[in-house]
Amino acid sequence: MDYQAISFALENDIATVTLNRPDRMNALNVQMRAELTHALGEAATAARVVVITGAGEAFCSGQDLGEGRAIDLDLERVLREEYLPMLRAIVECPVPVIAAVNGAAAGAGANLALVCDVVIASEDAFFQQAFTRIGLIPDAGGTWALPRQIGLAKAMGAALFAERIPARQAEEWGLIWEVVPMRGFADHVARRALHLAQGPTEAYKRVKEALHASFGNSLDEQLTLEAQLQGACGKTRDFQEGVIAFLEKRPAKYEGR
Repeated sequence: MDYQAISFALENDIATVTLNRPDRMNALNVQMRAELTHALGEAATAARVVVITGAGEAFCSGQDLGEGRAIDLDLERVLREEYLPMLRAIVECPVPVIAAVNGAAAGAGANLALVCDVVIASEDAFFQQAFTRIGLIPDAGGTWALPRQIGLAKAMGAALFAERIPARQAEEWGLIWEVVPMRGFADHVARRALHLAQGPTEAYKRVKEALHASFGNSLDEQLTLEAQLQGACGKTRDFQEGVIAFLEKRPAKYEGR
């Protein structure tokens, strides 16, 4: 696919997807949503980790309200047919997906980041559920992610007041994984991505499956799922290598899928 609204690079088993409309603060339009969904599908089979970030000073400012007449959009159709496949591609991606939030993440842009497996933000980034400012509710998975990550009280406040949540505060709340200085931000993300790319890919896949399933499972159901997934991990080359490396007191060399 000839990408225009995003850029896609694959190196060292790391797929880097850059939202590439800096003049619009990387706002999500029809083309970007389609390209991002396609890129995630490509990365799922070609990479061992995915990094999503933004070009310029913003990560993503959300839905492009300048695309056509925003008030004429069939929002239900757009969410079902364009956002849902994109978000599912992230959640169901068999390899870890890192959101490298280099600046503003607002509206659907914030929730695009929050649905990723790991969120690493620069210290001058912020997250904003801006929806009620234009008479909408959080979408793009926001009503699913927020209460799970920070609890109902903070999720409700973030949604109702639509205030900016600075990256440091987001980290303190448990909304994101970590905040790092903007100076050296790209290098830090690259090191994090390389760590995952060199890790036990099959185990990572099953970690994602187990944690996502836990919200809908009873304890017995989750323990059964754990046993099934652990049994599968125990049959992989990665497990054999991990044990041998441990016994030999050396770093493990995982081959991936």
